Amino acid sequence: MSSQSNSVAPLYRINKYTVPVEARQEFVELVDKTLAVIRKQDGYVKDLFLEQHAGPGQFDFITMIEFASADVAPKVAAALIAFDHQLGLDREALMKTLGIRTDFASYRAFAGLAA
Repeated sequence: MSSQSNSVAPLYRINKYTVPVEARQEFVELVDKTLAVIRKQDGYVKDLFLEQHAGPGQFDFITMIEFASADVAPKVAAALIAFDHQLGLDREALMKTLGIRTDFASYRAFAGLAA
């Protein structure tokens, strides 16, 4: 696969969270504000904000955000850094203070096994 085709393939950002009950309201409000910033960025395609309702999984919430390409990710990251700076927010420290466990990763569609 060429680097050109890599750059135009959609990129999926999947963030998973285990959120204590007492932190739920503050967490949901922050995700809502964060998604509002992300939705304004060029290259944003769509998102899902999911809450687990059944099953043995260890994460309570998942966000899945689709971007037009991997080229969008640094621009979105910069917009979120500026947003956090404007709010005086240290996300990593806040997650630790609230007792929220996280798992963040970016994904591309699986292209299948080589023949």
